[in-house]
Amino acid sequence: MKRTHNKEKNSFARQLRNNMTKEEKHLWYDFLKPYHKTFGVIFLRQKIIDNYIVDFYCPQAKLVVELDGSQHYEEEAELYDKKRTESLNTLGIEVLRYSNLDIHSRFMEICGDIDYHVQSRIKSI
Repeated sequence: MKRTHNKEKNSFARQLRNNMTKEEKHLWYDFLKPYHKTFGVIFLRQKIIDNYIVDFYCPQAKLVVELDGSQHYEEEAELYDKKRTESLNTLGIEVLRYSNLDIHSRFMEICGDIDYHVQSRIKSI
């Protein structure tokens, strides 16, 4: 299935890339960006997929990594995130969600979990 790209979201995605949260910066600069040098697998940040902008996307593993701040735990946001995840799943993309608190308190465990999912999905695709 071919993914569509919503070009209207380009400037917003660029703005998000330029204004990452400290948790996004930590995950990006300390794990996801250098992941390519270690494993030959790339991650993209603030990638437009269909009508959504995802925090991080690994095209080789068809894997999205989302970092959720406190606003994601409100009822309306949880429903939106559920719909978004289901939509991405229909494209064959798995979505991993971690809280900002996870990044602060369990960073190495989160990195290991992401690596596990990347390696598992690459082997199965």
